[in-house]
Amino acid sequence: MLNLIKLAVGVESLEDLTERLKQPFNTRAHPDYDTPLPVVHTRSFPKQKDALLDGGSLYRVINELILCRQPILDIQTTTRADGTQGTLILLSPKIIPVQPRAIRPFQGWRYLQGQDAPADLQSTETQPVGLPLSLQKKLLELGL
Repeated sequence: MLNLIKLAVGVESLEDLTERLKQPFNTRAHPDYDTPLPVVHTRSFPKQKDALLDGGSLYRVINELILCRQPILDIQTTTRADGTQGTLILLSPKIIPVQPRAIRPFQGWRYLQGQDAPADLQSTETQPVGLPLSLQKKLLELGL
């Protein structure tokens, strides 16, 4: 399975991401769904669109940690405000927490093979509550 990974720039937590995805700029109507879908704006169109739409997800990096994923529902081209072509990645509204994994910053998005993706957290597992993401990252780096 093929996925994408992208930094959630300016997002401080999963709660912050949830709130940002509700803003009108970050949603789009889609004819196959009753409610507007969360959307990610990007410049480049994935050449492997069909593989991504076959069960792929967008993994989100928040403060240098992969913390969650959202299934990719559609990928569309769009015209940006400046007249250039862009891409919209339409996502499931469901944010699925994953096993946190530290990752160094990068620009844009990258492909992420299924076998390299962090596992979903089970319903009985939780992210450490109250720990700042920077501390969570440091603990992961130390293997704790």
